[in-house]
Amino acid sequence: MDDQGCPRCKTTKYRNPSLKLMVNVCGHTLCENCVEMLFVRGSGNCVQCDTPLRKNNFRVQLFEDPTVDKEVEIRKKVLKIFNKREFDFSGLREYNDYLELVEDTVYNLTNNLDVENTKLRMEQYQRENRDLIQKNKATLTREQEELEELLLLEQQGNEQRRLDVLQEEQRQLNAKRKNKQALLDELEKSQLPATILLAQHKVRAAQLETQIEHQKQTVKPTNLFSTGIHMREHAGSGRRSL
Repeated sequence: MDDQGCPRCKTTKYRNPSLKLMVNVCGHTLCENCVEMLFVRGSGNCVQCDTPLRKNNFRVQLFEDPTVDKEVEIRKKVLKIFNKREFDFSGLREYNDYLELVEDTVYNLTNNLDVENTKLRMEQYQRENRDLIQKNKATLTREQEELEELLLLEQQGNEQRRLDVLQEEQRQLNAKRKNKQALLDELEKSQLPATILLAQHKVRAAQLETQIEHQKQTVKPTNLFSTGIHMREHAGSGRRSL
């Protein structure tokens, strides 16, 4: 991690821990400041491979190896075109051949192998499967909306559980304070020896702790997304969305 740095200004994360590296479409990196300097005149080329670049092609580097960032972005673009599902094929062998084609496409574009022919094959595939691509894209959009809805429910559920925990902790604290105050009142007003009152208080305190522990163990598990909620089925499809 320490040797990560900008090839243009030679600043490294070791010298500047807050250094923000940006990765471009060819997989090479520049720091954020050098990206700004590169496009002062409106255009620029990669300082390592001379690939023509646009400013909006740079993304914040998420992985230690910039090649991984490049592959992630390429895979996103490829899967927008190669978006068939297993049920779109007549058999498993045909589906596996399709997956191999997808991986070969991603690999070639990531590693700059046979790029022109790979792009031509992608364009041909897109023309031949345009209707199915659009159909699956619409399905993916609906599924994404469902997923976002479930994530929102999960977030709301987490917040409610957090509030419930805080309220329960406050209730338990109040119960302990009430028990302690009861002891003080008894010591002040009761005619019984203090040792007896203290023993009674100890019993009540133990019972209270047992009750609190029992309540913790009997909390009902959540049935939201993170614990396996079933997404609703698409009408007429007979399949789950996930």
